[in-house]
Amino acid sequence: MKKFIVETYYTCTFKTVHTLNDLNDKELSKIDSRKDGEVEVIDVKLNNRKTKKVGDKNKSSEKIKKTDSPLSSSISNKIIDSKNQNINNDVNPIKVKNNARFKMPDRRKGYIQKAQIGDHKVYLHTGEYDDGKIGEIFIDTNKEGELVKAMMNNFAIAISLGLQYGVPLDEYVDAFIDTKFEPSGNVIGNDRILSASSILDYVFRELAISYLGKEELAHTPSIASTKDIANESTDDKFLKIVKNITSKGFVRSNYEEKLVDLSDVRINLKSKN
Repeated sequence: MKKFIVETYYTCTFKTVHTLNDLNDKELSKIDSRKDGEVEVIDVKLNNRKTKKVGDKNKSSEKIKKTDSPLSSSISNKIIDSKNQNINNDVNPIKVKNNARFKMPDRRKGYIQKAQIGDHKVYLHTGEYDDGKIGEIFIDTNKEGELVKAMMNNFAIAISLGLQYGVPLDEYVDAFIDTKFEPSGNVIGNDRILSASSILDYVFRELAISYLGKEELAHTPSIASTKDIANESTDDKFLKIVKNITSKGFVRSNYEEKLVDLSDVRINLKSKN
C-alpha cells in the first residue's frame, strides 16, 4: 500500500488594531514596534497543494538534512516563540472574522457636490469614516429616465460596498477615469474640473482630487500648492478639533488653507457723534 504526504500552502491576511491616546506623528511612528492591540484575521486563501510519495527512511532523512538550513531553523524558532508568547500572555487575542466589512457609522461626515455636465445636473454625495476615509457614494441625476437612475443608484451601492470591504479607491479611479459616453462636455459648478467625458469620469475625477490628492487629474491648479509644505508646523489643538468635525473631501485635506482661527481677533466698534 502506497503512502503520500500532502503539503498545503495558505496565505493569511490580517490586521492589527491599536488604540492611540493622541494622534500625532510621534505616536504613529511607534506603532510598528508596539506589541499590544487586537489581531483580526480577515481572509485565508489556499494557494497550492503538493503531493509527495513516502519513500525509504534513508531518502527521507537525506531530504530532511538538506532542508535543515540555518534560515529554516531560525524561522521555526521565531514561530515557536510567537506561539509560546500568545499562549502564555493573552496580549494579542486573535479574532477570526468571516465577514470583513467595515460598516459606516450611523452619523457620518461627507459633502454634496453639484455640477452640470452639458445639460445634465449631477449631484455627488459622499460618506466618510471618523478618520476621513471615504466609505460610500451616492449619484443623483435630473434628466435621466427611471432605468438609468436605478442603474446609477445600484452602481453607487456596489462601489460603496467595495469601499467598505477594503477595495482601494485608486482601483476605481484607474478603472473609470476617461470612460466616454453621454452626457459629456463642459462642467459647470466644480472649481477643479472643467470638462468630463462621462458622468463616471467626472465622479471619480472629483473623488481622486478630494480624497487621494491627485492634482494631475484636475484642470485648474490648487490654491494650496503655493504653500511650502516643509515649513508646516505641528497641528495645534484648534486644528485637531476641526479635522475631527470637518469633511476631508469637502476641504480636500487643506485645513490650514481653508479655515481661519478667529479666536484672537478683536473688533473695536466706535460710534460716530
